[in-house]
Amino acid sequence: MSNSLKSKAQSPKSTISGRWSVIRFFVLFCLTAYCSLLSAYAQTPSPKSILGFQPTDDKTIADWSQITNYFQKLDQASDKVKVRQIGVTTLGKPMIVAFISSADNIKNLDKHRQINQKLANPNSVKNAAELENLIKQGKTIVSISCSIHSTEIVASQMSMNLAYELATANDENTKEILNNTILLLIPSSNPDGIQIVADWYRKTLGTKSEGSSPPELYHHYAGHDNNRDWFMLNLPETQNITKLYWQEWFPQIVYDVHQMGQTGARFVIPPFFDPPNPRISPLILREVGLVGYKMAADLQAENIAGVATNTTFDTWWHGGFRSAPYFHNSIGILSEAASADLMSPVTITQEKLKAARPSRGLNSPIETATNHPDIWNGGIWRPADIAQIEMIASRGLLEMAAKFRPRYLRNFYELGKANLEPKKDEPQAFIVPAGQPAAETISRFLEILLWQGVEIHQMTRELEVTRENNKADFHEIPLGSFLVFVNQAQKNNVLSLFEKQVYPQRLNANGEAEVPYDVAGWTLPLQMGIDYTAAWQIKDLAQFKNSLKKVENINQARSVLNLNPNKTAFGKMPNPLKTNPKIGLYKPFTSSMDEGWTRLVFDNFQIPFSSVSDADFRAGKLNFDAIILSADNENTIVKGLSAERYPAEFAGGIGEQGVENLKKFVESGGKLICFDDSCEFLIKRFNLPVKNVLNGLKRSEFYNPGSIVRLKVDAKNPLAKNLTEETAAYFINSSAFEISDKSKVKSIAKYADKDALLSGWILGEKYLNGKTALAETAYGKGKIVLFAFRPQHRGQTYATFPFIFNALEK
Repeated sequence: MSNSLKSKAQSPKSTISGRWSVIRFFVLFCLTAYCSLLSAYAQTPSPKSILGFQPTDDKTIADWSQITNYFQKLDQASDKVKVRQIGVTTLGKPMIVAFISSADNIKNLDKHRQINQKLANPNSVKNAAELENLIKQGKTIVSISCSIHSTEIVASQMSMNLAYELATANDENTKEILNNTILLLIPSSNPDGIQIVADWYRKTLGTKSEGSSPPELYHHYAGHDNNRDWFMLNLPETQNITKLYWQEWFPQIVYDVHQMGQTGARFVIPPFFDPPNPRISPLILREVGLVGYKMAADLQAENIAGVATNTTFDTWWHGGFRSAPYFHNSIGILSEAASADLMSPVTITQEKLKAARPSRGLNSPIETATNHPDIWNGGIWRPADIAQIEMIASRGLLEMAAKFRPRYLRNFYELGKANLEPKKDEPQAFIVPAGQPAAETISRFLEILLWQGVEIHQMTRELEVTRENNKADFHEIPLGSFLVFVNQAQKNNVLSLFEKQVYPQRLNANGEAEVPYDVAGWTLPLQMGIDYTAAWQIKDLAQFKNSLKKVENINQARSVLNLNPNKTAFGKMPNPLKTNPKIGLYKPFTSSMDEGWTRLVFDNFQIPFSSVSDADFRAGKLNFDAIILSADNENTIVKGLSAERYPAEFAGGIGEQGVENLKKFVESGGKLICFDDSCEFLIKRFNLPVKNVLNGLKRSEFYNPGSIVRLKVDAKNPLAKNLTEETAAYFINSSAFEISDKSKVKSIAKYADKDALLSGWILGEKYLNGKTALAETAYGKGKIVLFAFRPQHRGQTYATFPFIFNALEK
């Protein structure tokens, strides 16, 4: 044997020694890795270690400052979490989003955002090879948003537990989620409300008011209606999230986490009930159902009873957190968990469950059905029960997004690409012609569209278009007009905002109108009083396409409209009042959303006013030129909150003394302006020769759940200044007046004698036709103005705002 071969030979003893060295090294390596993992885990703060309690435990609550503080500490400790402020709220609080993903994805957030922006804009993808590369590199973008309705408080607390679990868990499912998805977790889209609810809950804990709703709106302007603002963008919170979603990140999946009443199903998830909106892609509807069934299956596997699908909520309406994504080629998921009393547990008996009202698709929470196969039999219902369900549902959604990442990305791209193709039953464009008087309103309309990612072009020369399908009758549209092409990635959003909605007539077995989830019609330019036309064919478009200048920002459009530039997005509107009336707006403790929207209109138009309290009415402190009662009924106004549930300072309404003082105010020369529901109170208490002809009609005879209707207006009357003889108004379970003494009460506007419906659904329109929608009467030395409808509905109805402004003038 050669020396070289001898040197390589090893004795049995040396071989064993070498193996032990390898084993020791391997064990040491594993111990080091394990210790590192334990160290990292220990350094990542749990919610309890920061708050001093476990979020979602009974009778505990974290306010907004505590929630944001926890997320900041999680950001500092974990390379899987990045917290970003996306703006400020109506009351100036920070709005945050927590990006949660793998450490590598977090390092490369900008790269992944740019990939998703390309997928959202098919025109930016050069070829099939680039598309495949984008899909290979891209991540499914998922957003989970919690507690937009702040009394539905549990999800905001749960969000901290979810973030901690994703940041620290090391199982294969979590790794797959973090590697393949980027989660945009919004602890609450209503931080002001979280603070309001937390403060109220702590203040009332252990009292008769424990678990009650605060005696104020939990959004400064909108209250519960903050989830009705997702195409109008009146609120800073909506604007901030819309920018995050449809200008920056374009999530494939948006999950909006809610709660509902206490005595129905324990959890309601997709698939949803009928009817679907025809402008939502069938693929989106299928994907929504698929995610919902995954959630339901995961919950069933954990023996969670009371989960229902295909009930209550539909996909018709545009304007909610989870419904707006449908029109942006994204999957929108809504869940509704049964509520506790804020963070206090409740006992739900069998009797309460039996007494629960039936809902669409679910006759009773104690009846089994295919969409509700495992009933919940009652018992103690805790915030932790709600949180457990929401955690399982969130994980189920994230697992789907991770496992089928390529499919979600490809479908998202293909939906946008399909929208670029013209269809015979769709116009080429919608045009807002130049020369209209309400330039500020047009500016706001265009800004709403731009903010949602809709492309708009300025016309720098005249164009000829046909206004009807299959007709070669061309009309000239002047330069300075604005053109919105239909065939863009956001096609479904464009169509759903410009088209007139035709809600299907849905009646139950008794012939009664089936109540939709929200409203039936919302056509935006109609609501805003903007003249527009569909362009079915544009003459010589290829020749003149270079004359169309893309609108890059709202100040470009404002320049065309001869308006000064705005310094901030959604800037204030000019005060339209020529006189300087002293205005009082009744603000009840019952949290009136209609009052809140009225305040928003006044603030947006810089109209000074004062809030008038129950105590002010009772004390006769009514030193105003005009007082407005928003759409609140007599019981709300006179009786207010119950003293059995609320402290005396918040209970009682204006009382009978307040009613008498209100009469004296008008008799002495004051002006009283009433919206919708409050008119009934005035007609009764002031003995006016007016009646609401819709009172007492069955839902099989008349029903209008929220539609745009045509008014015939006496344009010569001062109350109708700056309005046209035909004006669109919003009717939502509103009124129609018949005047029995026309010498005392004057009709200013009436519902059209025929064809009153412009967008939405009316059952039994004949009861509405020709009836008074706006009336005025003298009372003593003063005046009363009665609006049968809501002229400021959700801050959207710019078309009828002038009625309010004219009524306020001295």
